[in-house]
Amino acid sequence: MSSLKLLVVEDDALNLELMEEVLTSLKAEVTPVSDGEQAAVIVKQGRFDGIFMDLEMPTMHGFELAGRIRESSWNRSTPIVVVTGCDDKASMQQAFAKGATFFLQKPIDRQKLTRLFRAVRGIFLENRRKNVRVPLRTDVMCSEGARTHRGTVSNLSMGGVLIETGATLKPGDIVRLAFRLPVSSEQIDTVGSVVWTSASRQGIRFTRMSDANARAIKEFIAASEHPEHEPTA
Repeated sequence: MSSLKLLVVEDDALNLELMEEVLTSLKAEVTPVSDGEQAAVIVKQGRFDGIFMDLEMPTMHGFELAGRIRESSWNRSTPIVVVTGCDDKASMQQAFAKGATFFLQKPIDRQKLTRLFRAVRGIFLENRRKNVRVPLRTDVMCSEGARTHRGTVSNLSMGGVLIETGATLKPGDIVRLAFRLPVSSEQIDTVGSVVWTSASRQGIRFTRMSDANARAIKEFIAASEHPEHEPTA
């Protein structure tokens, strides 16, 4: 498995250098950023397995950045580690409300960061697995309101699917999808939200699915040897 891909956002140069050095030594691929506004742009351009983020930054406060991350199509579910010197209950509650997953208390040192990374590494890996996309060509029925359209599934992940239909859909539309997985012939019936559209293609994020369907998709993805990395939902 390739290295975990991490984004580290910290305006203090020494802390940023230390975090990059430690996380890189732990076999992670680190993108270091010293500016919150720059980080807000980066999270819209690609997916990360985990994000380490300072709260007190001059150009954009961490609370606002966390909100931007949770609004992005790529990183809305990416675990966020808030790195902060604040230890008051109100700040922690607000950070969690904005989407924080873990806390790392300043001052930072090598041991503390290493212990936390090892503790959360499994969560980062699970986040990656949810977003692995595999190629798939199978018929799909896409229903939106009273209209039903035939189409084809192009690729599939635990979080969503890319379909090709003649449907006129727009982001935010709620659709019902029905398709079968190859080999097992498992019938998948799920509800999703349209994330983006382009010509005859639509990226759908799953919003409701049975446990049995979720297990079937997970097993199908695990059995696929050549995951595809094209962005979808």
